[in-house]
Amino acid sequence: MKAFVHERDELIVKEMEEPIPKANEVLVKLKAAGLNRRDLYIPQRRKGVESPLILGSDGAGVIEKVGEEVQRVQVGDEVIINPSLGWFDNSDAPPAGYEILGMPDHGTFAEKIAIDYRQVKKKPAHLTWQEAGVLALSGLTAYRALFTKGQIKAGETVFIPGAGSGVATFLIAFAKNIGAKVIVTSRSREKLEQAKSLSADILLHNENDWKVALKSETVDLVIDSIGRATFQRSLDVLKKGGRMVVFGATTEDTVTINLREFFYGQYQLFGSTMGSRQELTAMLAHVEQYQLHPVVDKTFSLQAMPEALDYLNDNHQFGKIAIDLSIS
Repeated sequence: MKAFVHERDELIVKEMEEPIPKANEVLVKLKAAGLNRRDLYIPQRRKGVESPLILGSDGAGVIEKVGEEVQRVQVGDEVIINPSLGWFDNSDAPPAGYEILGMPDHGTFAEKIAIDYRQVKKKPAHLTWQEAGVLALSGLTAYRALFTKGQIKAGETVFIPGAGSGVATFLIAFAKNIGAKVIVTSRSREKLEQAKSLSADILLHNENDWKVALKSETVDLVIDSIGRATFQRSLDVLKKGGRMVVFGATTEDTVTINLREFFYGQYQLFGSTMGSRQELTAMLAHVEQYQLHPVVDKTFSLQAMPEALDYLNDNHQFGKIAIDLSIS
Protein backbone atom coordinates (compact mmCIF):
# COMPACT_ATOMS: atom_id res chain seq x y z
CA MET A 1 0.00 0.00 0.00
CA LYS A 2 1.07 3.62 -0.48
CA ALA A 3 1.89 5.67 2.61
CA PHE A 4 3.48 8.99 3.53
CA VAL A 5 6.36 8.32 5.89
CA HIS A 6 9.21 9.93 7.76
CA GLU A 7 12.34 7.89 7.08
CA ARG A 8 16.03 8.82 7.45
CA ASP A 9 15.07 12.47 7.95
CA GLU A 10 13.09 12.48 4.70
CA LEU A 11 9.35 12.81 4.10
CA ILE A 12 8.34 10.57 1.19
CA VAL A 13 5.48 8.56 -0.30
CA LYS A 14 6.52 4.92 -0.51
CA GLU A 15 5.15 1.39 -0.67
CA MET A 16 4.63 -0.20 2.75
CA GLU A 17 3.39 -3.66 3.64
CA GLU A 18 -0.35 -3.83 4.19
CA PRO A 19 -0.95 -4.28 7.94
CA ILE A 20 -2.47 -7.54 9.21
CA PRO A 21 -5.03 -6.98 11.99
CA LYS A 22 -4.42 -8.73 15.31
CA ALA A 23 -7.21 -10.54 17.16
CA ASN A 24 -8.46 -7.29 18.76
CA GLU A 25 -7.93 -5.09 15.69
CA VAL A 26 -9.79 -3.99 12.59
CA LEU A 27 -8.31 -3.21 9.20
CA VAL A 28 -9.69 0.08 7.90
CA LYS A 29 -9.45 1.12 4.25
CA LEU A 30 -8.97 4.84 4.69
CA LYS A 31 -10.92 7.27 2.53
CA ALA A 32 -9.58 10.53 3.98
CA ALA A 33 -7.20 11.81 6.62
CA GLY A 34 -6.69 15.13 8.37
CA LEU A 35 -3.51 17.15 8.64
CA ASN A 36 -2.59 18.55 12.05
CA ARG A 37 0.15 20.83 13.30
CA ARG A 38 1.51 17.82 15.17
CA ASP A 39 2.53 16.37 11.80
CA LEU A 40 4.86 19.33 11.27
CA TYR A 41 6.72 18.68 14.53
CA ILE A 42 7.17 14.90 14.49
CA PRO A 43 10.04 14.85 11.92
CA GLN A 44 12.11 17.04 14.25
CA ARG A 45 11.32 14.77 17.19
CA ARG A 46 12.44 11.72 15.16
CA LYS A 47 15.61 13.31 13.80
CA GLY A 48 18.17 10.62 13.04
CA VAL A 49 15.69 7.72 13.21
CA GLU A 50 16.12 5.47 10.17
CA SER A 51 13.00 3.28 10.38
CA PRO A 52 9.94 4.51 8.45
CA LEU A 53 6.98 5.90 10.37
CA ILE A 54 3.62 6.55 8.73
CA LEU A 55 2.51 9.99 9.92
CA GLY A 56 -1.06 11.13 10.54
CA SER A 57 -3.45 11.08 13.49
CA ASP A 58 -6.87 11.71 11.91
CA GLY A 59 -8.69 9.49 9.46
CA ALA A 60 -11.94 7.91 8.36
CA GLY A 61 -12.77 4.91 6.22
CA VAL A 62 -14.48 1.53 5.86
CA ILE A 63 -13.72 -1.58 7.91
CA GLU A 64 -12.31 -4.23 5.58
CA LYS A 65 -11.29 -7.01 8.02
CA VAL A 66 -11.88 -7.80 11.71
CA GLY A 67 -9.93 -9.92 14.19
CA GLU A 68 -11.61 -12.79 16.03
CA GLU A 69 -11.90 -10.85 19.32
CA VAL A 70 -13.49 -7.76 17.76
CA GLN A 71 -16.89 -6.70 19.11
CA ARG A 72 -19.61 -4.15 18.14
CA VAL A 73 -18.17 -3.39 14.67
CA GLN A 74 -18.14 -5.40 11.45
CA VAL A 75 -16.86 -5.43 7.90
CA GLY A 76 -18.44 -2.63 5.87
CA ASP A 77 -18.91 -0.20 8.77
CA GLU A 78 -18.01 3.41 8.01
CA VAL A 79 -15.86 4.68 10.88
CA ILE A 80 -13.77 7.53 12.23
CA ILE A 81 -10.40 6.77 13.80
CA ASN A 82 -9.99 7.93 17.41
CA PRO A 83 -6.37 9.18 17.65
CA SER A 84 -6.45 9.34 21.46
CA LEU A 85 -4.90 5.98 22.39
CA GLY A 86 -5.57 4.32 25.72
CA TRP A 87 -7.72 7.06 27.28
CA PHE A 88 -11.23 5.67 27.62
CA ASP A 89 -13.00 7.30 30.56
CA ASN A 90 -13.01 11.04 31.23
CA SER A 91 -10.43 12.01 33.86
CA ASP A 92 -8.61 15.12 35.06
CA ALA A 93 -5.54 14.15 33.00
CA PRO A 94 -4.61 11.37 30.56
CA PRO A 95 -3.70 8.01 32.14
CA ALA A 96 -0.20 6.55 32.22
CA GLY A 97 0.82 5.15 28.85
CA TYR A 98 -1.41 7.52 26.90
CA GLU A 99 -0.29 8.16 23.30
CA ILE A 100 -1.55 9.98 20.23
CA LEU A 101 -1.78 8.01 16.99
CA GLY A 102 0.98 8.75 14.49
CA MET A 103 3.99 8.34 16.80
CA PRO A 104 5.22 5.90 17.95
CA ASP A 105 2.53 3.85 16.15
CA HIS A 106 1.93 4.09 12.41
CA GLY A 107 -0.69 6.69 11.55
CA THR A 108 -3.34 7.50 8.98
CA PHE A 109 -1.48 8.88 5.95
CA ALA A 110 -1.81 5.53 4.20
CA GLU A 111 -4.32 3.54 2.21
CA LYS A 112 -5.01 1.24 5.18
CA ILE A 113 -4.51 1.05 8.94
CA ALA A 114 -4.85 -1.77 11.49
CA ILE A 115 -6.02 -0.50 14.87
CA ASP A 116 -7.67 -1.69 18.09
CA TYR A 117 -11.42 -1.90 17.48
CA ARG A 118 -12.03 0.29 20.55
CA GLN A 119 -10.35 3.14 18.64
CA VAL A 120 -13.01 3.41 15.95
CA LYS A 121 -16.36 5.21 16.16
CA LYS A 122 -19.29 5.25 13.76
CA LYS A 123 -19.01 7.97 11.11
CA PRO A 124 -21.88 10.50 11.30
CA ALA A 125 -23.90 9.86 8.15
CA HIS A 126 -24.24 13.53 7.18
CA LEU A 127 -20.48 14.06 6.86
CA THR A 128 -18.45 13.72 3.68
CA TRP A 129 -15.33 11.57 3.87
CA GLN A 130 -13.14 14.68 3.97
CA GLU A 131 -15.20 16.16 6.83
CA ALA A 132 -15.08 12.89 8.75
CA GLY A 133 -11.36 12.53 8.13
CA VAL A 134 -10.49 15.86 9.78
CA LEU A 135 -12.91 15.68 12.70
CA ALA A 136 -11.52 13.67 15.59
CA LEU A 137 -8.32 15.31 16.84
CA SER A 138 -9.37 18.96 16.55
CA GLY A 139 -13.00 18.33 17.42
CA LEU A 140 -12.07 16.35 20.52
CA THR A 141 -9.51 18.96 21.60
CA ALA A 142 -12.11 21.71 21.22
CA TYR A 143 -14.82 19.75 23.02
CA ARG A 144 -12.72 19.01 26.10
CA ALA A 145 -11.32 22.56 26.28
CA LEU A 146 -14.74 24.18 25.91
CA PHE A 147 -17.03 21.87 27.88
CA THR A 148 -15.01 19.61 30.22
CA LYS A 149 -12.38 22.16 31.27
CA GLY A 150 -14.02 25.46 30.32
CA GLN A 151 -17.50 24.56 31.56
CA ILE A 152 -19.10 26.95 29.04
CA LYS A 153 -22.81 27.65 29.51
CA ALA A 154 -25.53 29.27 27.44
CA GLY A 155 -25.40 33.04 27.78
CA GLU A 156 -21.70 33.15 28.67
CA THR A 157 -19.00 34.75 26.52
CA VAL A 158 -15.92 32.91 25.26
CA PHE A 159 -12.84 34.68 23.86
CA ILE A 160 -10.82 32.75 21.24
CA PRO A 161 -7.56 34.26 19.92
CA GLY A 162 -6.50 32.88 16.54
CA ALA A 163 -9.71 32.44 14.54
CA GLY A 164 -8.27 30.42 11.67
CA SER A 165 -7.07 27.21 13.31
CA GLY A 166 -8.97 23.97 12.94
CA VAL A 167 -9.68 23.78 16.66
CA ALA A 168 -10.89 27.41 16.69
CA THR A 169 -13.49 26.68 14.02
CA PHE A 170 -14.86 23.85 16.16
CA LEU A 171 -14.80 26.06 19.25
CA ILE A 172 -16.84 28.72 17.46
CA ALA A 173 -19.40 26.20 16.20
CA PHE A 174 -19.75 24.31 19.49
CA ALA A 175 -20.12 27.51 21.54
CA LYS A 176 -22.71 29.03 19.19
CA ASN A 177 -24.67 25.77 19.15
CA ILE A 178 -25.26 25.91 22.92
CA GLY A 179 -26.09 29.63 22.99
CA ALA A 180 -22.78 31.20 24.06
CA LYS A 181 -21.39 34.49 22.72
CA VAL A 182 -18.14 34.22 20.76
CA ILE A 183 -15.32 36.75 20.37
CA VAL A 184 -12.45 35.91 18.02
CA THR A 185 -9.20 37.57 16.97
CA SER A 186 -6.85 37.23 14.02
CA ARG A 187 -4.07 39.08 12.24
CA SER A 188 -5.90 38.29 8.99
CA ARG A 189 -8.97 40.34 8.07
CA GLU A 190 -9.97 37.63 5.63
CA LYS A 191 -10.02 35.02 8.40
CA LEU A 192 -12.08 37.34 10.59
CA GLU A 193 -14.67 37.55 7.81
CA GLN A 194 -14.63 33.77 7.54
CA ALA A 195 -15.18 33.51 11.31
CA LYS A 196 -18.14 35.88 10.88
CA SER A 197 -19.65 33.37 8.45
CA LEU A 198 -19.56 30.84 11.31
CA SER A 199 -21.62 33.32 13.39
CA ALA A 200 -18.81 34.64 15.60
CA ASP A 201 -20.29 37.69 17.37
CA ILE A 202 -17.29 40.04 17.76
CA LEU A 203 -14.25 40.16 15.47
CA LEU A 204 -11.00 41.78 16.61
CA HIS A 205 -7.86 42.35 14.59
CA ASN A 206 -4.62 41.66 16.45
CA GLU A 207 -3.63 45.31 15.96
CA ASN A 208 -6.59 46.44 18.07
CA ASP A 209 -6.29 47.13 21.79
CA TRP A 210 -8.40 44.19 22.93
CA LYS A 211 -8.91 45.53 26.43
CA VAL A 212 -10.25 48.86 25.15
CA ALA A 213 -12.39 47.22 22.46
CA LEU A 214 -14.00 44.88 25.00
CA LYS A 215 -14.43 47.30 27.90
CA SER A 216 -18.22 46.87 27.75
CA GLU A 217 -18.06 43.05 27.42
CA THR A 218 -17.84 40.42 30.15
CA VAL A 219 -15.55 37.58 29.10
CA ASP A 220 -16.30 34.46 31.16
CA LEU A 221 -13.89 32.08 29.42
CA VAL A 222 -10.69 32.40 27.38
CA ILE A 223 -9.41 29.47 25.30
CA ASP A 224 -5.85 30.11 24.14
CA SER A 225 -3.55 27.93 22.04
CA ILE A 226 -1.06 30.52 20.81
CA GLY A 227 1.13 30.94 23.88
CA ARG A 228 3.40 33.84 24.66
CA ALA A 229 2.15 36.12 21.86
CA THR A 230 -1.41 36.22 23.24
CA PHE A 231 -1.38 34.82 26.79
CA GLN A 232 -1.16 38.09 28.74
CA ARG A 233 -3.38 39.98 26.29
CA SER A 234 -6.01 37.26 26.64
CA LEU A 235 -5.77 37.26 30.42
CA ASP A 236 -6.21 41.05 30.42
CA VAL A 237 -9.72 40.77 28.89
CA LEU A 238 -10.92 38.01 31.21
CA LYS A 239 -13.34 38.96 33.95
CA LYS A 240 -12.26 38.68 37.58
CA GLY A 241 -12.77 35.08 38.65
CA GLY A 242 -12.96 33.98 35.02
CA ARG A 243 -11.67 30.76 33.50
CA MET A 244 -8.78 30.37 31.07
CA VAL A 245 -8.03 27.11 29.23
CA VAL A 246 -4.71 26.60 27.41
CA PHE A 247 -4.30 23.66 25.01
CA GLY A 248 -1.35 24.72 22.86
CA ALA A 249 1.55 27.10 22.31
CA THR A 250 2.11 27.77 18.62
CA THR A 251 4.40 30.70 19.51
CA GLU A 252 6.69 30.34 22.53
CA ASP A 253 6.01 27.91 25.37
CA THR A 254 7.22 30.15 28.21
CA VAL A 255 5.12 33.08 29.43
CA THR A 256 5.58 35.69 32.14
CA ILE A 257 2.72 36.19 34.56
CA ASN A 258 2.18 38.70 37.35
CA LEU A 259 1.20 36.38 40.20
CA ARG A 260 -0.13 39.15 42.44
CA GLU A 261 -2.52 40.32 39.72
CA PHE A 262 -3.46 36.70 39.08
CA PHE A 263 -4.37 35.74 42.62
CA TYR A 264 -6.05 39.07 43.38
CA GLY A 265 -8.13 38.56 40.26
CA GLN A 266 -9.10 35.04 41.45
CA TYR A 267 -8.52 33.71 37.93
CA GLN A 268 -8.77 29.99 37.14
CA LEU A 269 -6.19 28.51 34.76
CA PHE A 270 -6.59 25.04 33.21
CA GLY A 271 -4.39 22.98 30.95
CA SER A 272 -6.03 20.72 28.38
CA THR A 273 -4.98 18.34 25.64
CA MET A 274 -6.99 16.05 23.35
CA GLY A 275 -9.58 14.05 25.34
CA SER A 276 -11.00 10.67 26.28
CA ARG A 277 -13.13 8.23 24.29
CA GLN A 278 -16.05 9.22 26.52
CA GLU A 279 -15.63 12.85 25.41
CA LEU A 280 -15.24 11.80 21.78
CA THR A 281 -18.58 10.00 22.03
CA ALA A 282 -20.16 13.16 23.46
CA MET A 283 -18.54 15.30 20.74
CA LEU A 284 -19.86 13.05 17.96
CA ALA A 285 -23.34 13.19 19.52
CA HIS A 286 -23.10 17.00 19.46
CA VAL A 287 -22.01 16.92 15.80
CA GLU A 288 -25.00 14.73 14.92
CA GLN A 289 -27.49 16.69 17.02
CA TYR A 290 -26.58 19.99 15.36
CA GLN A 291 -25.72 18.46 11.95
CA LEU A 292 -22.39 20.26 12.21
CA HIS A 293 -20.02 20.22 9.24
CA PRO A 294 -16.28 20.68 9.93
CA VAL A 295 -14.69 23.53 7.99
CA VAL A 296 -12.43 21.97 5.33
CA ASP A 297 -10.24 24.66 3.81
CA LYS A 298 -8.46 22.60 1.17
CA THR A 299 -7.95 18.99 0.13
CA PHE A 300 -4.67 17.46 -1.09
CA SER A 301 -3.78 14.02 -2.44
CA LEU A 302 -1.30 11.73 -0.68
CA GLN A 303 1.26 12.51 -3.40
CA ALA A 304 0.87 16.24 -2.63
CA MET A 305 1.63 15.87 1.08
CA PRO A 306 4.74 18.12 0.95
CA GLU A 307 2.61 20.95 -0.46
CA ALA A 308 -0.03 20.32 2.20
CA LEU A 309 2.57 20.58 4.98
CA ASP A 310 3.91 23.82 3.52
CA TYR A 311 0.37 25.20 3.29
CA LEU A 312 -0.21 24.43 6.97
CA ASN A 313 3.21 25.70 8.06
CA ASP A 314 2.54 29.03 6.33
CA ASN A 315 -0.82 29.38 8.16
CA HIS A 316 -2.79 29.81 4.96
CA GLN A 317 -5.71 27.67 6.10
CA PHE A 318 -9.00 28.60 7.72
CA GLY A 319 -10.22 25.40 9.33
CA LYS A 320 -8.86 21.98 8.46
CA ILE A 321 -6.73 20.50 5.68
CA ALA A 322 -7.91 17.14 4.34
CA ILE A 323 -5.95 14.41 2.58
CA ASP A 324 -8.01 12.48 0.01
CA LEU A 325 -6.70 8.91 0.10
CA SER A 326 -8.97 7.77 -2.74
CA ILE A 327 -6.78 9.72 -5.20
CA SER A 328 -3.42 8.67 -3.75
